[in-house]
Amino acid sequence: MLKSMTGFGSVSIDNESMNLLIEIKSLNSKGLDISSKVSHALSEKEVELRNHIGKVLERGKVNLLVIYTNKKNTAERAVVNKDLVAQYYKDLKTTAQLLGADEQDLFRLAMMMPDAYTVSPVAAISEEEWQVVYEAFLLALKKCEEFRCMEGEVLLQMMKDCTNKISELLTEVEKFDPQRLITIREKLHQQVKDFISSEHFDANRFEQELIYYVERLDINEEKVRLRSHINYFLETLNEPISNGKKLSFITQEMGREINTIGSKANDAQIQHLVVQMKDELEKIKEQLNNVV
Repeated sequence: MLKSMTGFGSVSIDNESMNLLIEIKSLNSKGLDISSKVSHALSEKEVELRNHIGKVLERGKVNLLVIYTNKKNTAERAVVNKDLVAQYYKDLKTTAQLLGADEQDLFRLAMMMPDAYTVSPVAAISEEEWQVVYEAFLLALKKCEEFRCMEGEVLLQMMKDCTNKISELLTEVEKFDPQRLITIREKLHQQVKDFISSEHFDANRFEQELIYYVERLDINEEKVRLRSHINYFLETLNEPISNGKKLSFITQEMGREINTIGSKANDAQIQHLVVQMKDELEKIKEQLNNVV
């Protein structure tokens, strides 16, 4: 099953006890890159959530957002450090009088000084509430994974179409190749006549050049290897797990054989077919960047 790295899953809960929003977004990336923003009350659970994401999503740039508010416990409140603020105010007033400065707004300035107030810690989430949050997280993660699978089905069909097109173009190359060889043979035959009639004819040199020329133009091995890579690519697409990296390696081999056929062909019709094969292969490579 092919899976895309693009996914999204969201769950929200708003009841008597809590307000909760969980969002999981993923985009393509070479590896696994998780960034998270979690409410302070759940900070101790953040590592657990990130680890679970890594096991399920495997690859991609993943963003996790968890906003949680306990409606029954609004413990987070500001507490003024009265003694410290009083000292700030006294010092500011003394300094203003010494300098003959304006004494207005000294209290506001004192409240803006460091540690003028503290925020009481948020009470830890109860086990019962955590189970609700965790189940919501699992549901959001499941939705994200399902999104990836649906996107993967679209990519799968597109890559099958492109690969089948390359296979059809290769069949056309195979049809043109015999005529290409006939044309090359006739050209060689004429060149042989010219070489033999020359008074500077060197039989050994001619034999070496002829062998090199024939090997340089033969594309049978490349055609066989390309056909094998095409079949292997289609087999890998149909495997039960998503193999983005493996598929990328196979396309590299396909590209190598297509390029070699193009450089050896010495035939306009075959080279046109090679250009079309390259175009289809580039479409596959572009989409493989988003495959898990």
